[in-house]
Amino acid sequence: MKRIIEKLRNRRYRYRSSPPSPRWWPYALVAVNLILIAFFLLDAPVGSYAAHTPNLLKPFGDTITDLGKSGWILFGSALLFFEALAVIRLAPTLKARFQAMLVSHMAFYVFVSVAGSGLLVNLTKRIIGRARPVLYEQWTSHGFNPFSGARFESFPSGHSTTVGAFLMAMALLAPPYRLLFLIMGLWLGFSRVIVAAHYPSDVIAGLSIGAWFSIMTAIVFARHGLLFRQEPDGWPTLRRPIPLVMRPDWTGTLPPPRGAPQKRVPEEKAE
Repeated sequence: MKRIIEKLRNRRYRYRSSPPSPRWWPYALVAVNLILIAFFLLDAPVGSYAAHTPNLLKPFGDTITDLGKSGWILFGSALLFFEALAVIRLAPTLKARFQAMLVSHMAFYVFVSVAGSGLLVNLTKRIIGRARPVLYEQWTSHGFNPFSGARFESFPSGHSTTVGAFLMAMALLAPPYRLLFLIMGLWLGFSRVIVAAHYPSDVIAGLSIGAWFSIMTAIVFARHGLLFRQEPDGWPTLRRPIPLVMRPDWTGTLPPPRGAPQKRVPEEKAE
């Protein structure tokens, strides 16, 4: 452990001239206003609707909402991290070791983003103690009772925080697919509203906190020269693009597998 800490300290010293953090106030201003709009204008109608009206989308929400649980993400990223460490030690070539090191950094980044944001939100929602929509008739959408159990842990949404953290991390790792991740994040996050587990403001807060935490984690990685670098405006971006698909060669066809017999091209006869 001391050796790892020393390496990180040395890397931080080497990259000490990193740009400052990005200006967060526009992001925070938009997020806070969306939360307030939802809290005062949307939460009460949604709570009343959930209490008195059958929801046609509930079967769909029940199907996708568990994708927002952090367990499968944390287990998968931890497993990938330790497998990559094993490959680093056992790989026969330097290229394979570098590839395994890249995978280990990505897995560790996803794990820290999801686990850290989850711990932050789980503590926060216990302190706030907002009543869930199932208690709308007794507590309305503005009822608070801190440290009173799971039925009073509505704000922010833990599932939505996991979704925001995971999909923002994936958007930073795979920028060409960020629009897809945004759409997935909205549906997975608001599935918590569909199943009457959270109010809209809970989901917006969770998505915002999760996404912010992943960006901050990427900045910390960048300041240690790991996986990311910071642009002049402070926002993190990949140090090197990650190859997501196999690119065709210049002929427009994929290269033959290693060891496959090569086709001989007949030589043209001299005229």
